[in-house]
Amino acid sequence: MKTQRDLTPQQKQTWLKAVSAMEMKNPGYTIQLCQGLLKTLPEFLDARKLARRAAVEKSKAAKKGFFSAFGGGPSIALMKASGLLKKREDHPQLLILLEEILAEEPYNEKANLILHEAALKWDPPMKELAMFALETLIEGNPKDIEQLHRTAAYCMEKDESGSPRDPSRAVELFNKILEINPNDLAAIKGGKDSSASQSVKKGGWEVADSYRDLIRDKDEAISLEQQGRVVKSGEVIDSQIADLSAQVQAEPHSIDKSRRIAELYEKKEDLENALEWYRYTLGLSGGADPTISRKISDLQLRQIDAAAKAREEYLAAVPDDPEAPRYRAELEELRKQRADFTLEEARGRVERNPTDLLAHFDLGVTLMESGKYQEAIGHFQRARSNPSVRLKAMSQLGQCYVARGMNDLAAKTLSDAAQELTGMDAVKKDLLYNLGLVYEKMGQTAQSIECLKQIYEVDYAYRDVATKVESSYGNS
Repeated sequence: MKTQRDLTPQQKQTWLKAVSAMEMKNPGYTIQLCQGLLKTLPEFLDARKLARRAAVEKSKAAKKGFFSAFGGGPSIALMKASGLLKKREDHPQLLILLEEILAEEPYNEKANLILHEAALKWDPPMKELAMFALETLIEGNPKDIEQLHRTAAYCMEKDESGSPRDPSRAVELFNKILEINPNDLAAIKGGKDSSASQSVKKGGWEVADSYRDLIRDKDEAISLEQQGRVVKSGEVIDSQIADLSAQVQAEPHSIDKSRRIAELYEKKEDLENALEWYRYTLGLSGGADPTISRKISDLQLRQIDAAAKAREEYLAAVPDDPEAPRYRAELEELRKQRADFTLEEARGRVERNPTDLLAHFDLGVTLMESGKYQEAIGHFQRARSNPSVRLKAMSQLGQCYVARGMNDLAAKTLSDAAQELTGMDAVKKDLLYNLGLVYEKMGQTAQSIECLKQIYEVDYAYRDVATKVESSYGNS
């Protein structure tokens, strides 16, 4: 298979455009760019994966169900594809045709199975693409036992070395089948065989007498397996979401289950669905859970940040693209939206809980970043009563006084804060440095240098302290 390292500069530019288009929620353009790449580089699997993701998103946007592709399908195109499959010399054209079909119906069973077979008939065989085609069908219908068996069997087929292709994946698939149907005898036997092959491949594992021994307590085994994973696979998360969604249908007022679904979508980086479920959970709580409110705000900010980052990366990669001016304008608008949203959220938290001093501190920071120094002063003055942010609030308060030209108040506030710290840590260095700058603005050079000398004695390399202190002695 080809990777991004195999791309020419022009192909890499097209690939970056495709990735950016996907991040900017433009699946149609993403598919178009990926299809262009695949015409000249059919072994570039990443482009097929991205095209498939885009096709799924496109289907969602069109309000089609995930499983709609299992209906009639483009029969004429599929008939043509079946004919091309029989002619090895026509396989490049076949792959192009399949991409066109899968762009409309990413989970089409027949198209994916033809893709699987075509990949194996390629010279040399594209085994990763063959597996991707099967995994795509499982993604489209995670409880299709026939497809789970088919994929597990493919994983257990022997490669050139005489060993099964992927016994570990086969174990997972047989385990999944037994979750759906614990009495599936073929899965029990297959699980035993794949587990044995996995043990041989890894070495040092004692093979159980039967696969049933490995899953004697199926629910406990699944739970332990899932809890033990640092990063859960997308398939496991999807399975958990499906199970919890069914439970919520039976128990629609369950705050815990609804919140768990939201958390799983967040872990999956599906921010749209995560937001939808967090909002639903907040509604169940009557809007009384501040942690969920904060989570919703954070996710909305992440959406804005992701959109902005996508445009920044796109402009950095192709600054002369004809679409660049539009993306620059969108980037500026996103930055403005972020600032407005952050300020609105910060104000809302203070309005909902006026005694929350941390909320006052956050609002003060947001106001300060927006250049609203006068309004920020009152919030920092209140926030300094909270021991956890007291010194930070005093530092920011001093900066607000400086911005307002109140240097004497700034000097007193920063000096008081610095005196509360005995050790010369990063906070005290910052306070003393800013205090030194305030004294410098006030024309009190001796006091300014005295502040900087305290830093110089413990950290010669801090900012430009060394230059300022040494120059005060007349040293060149």
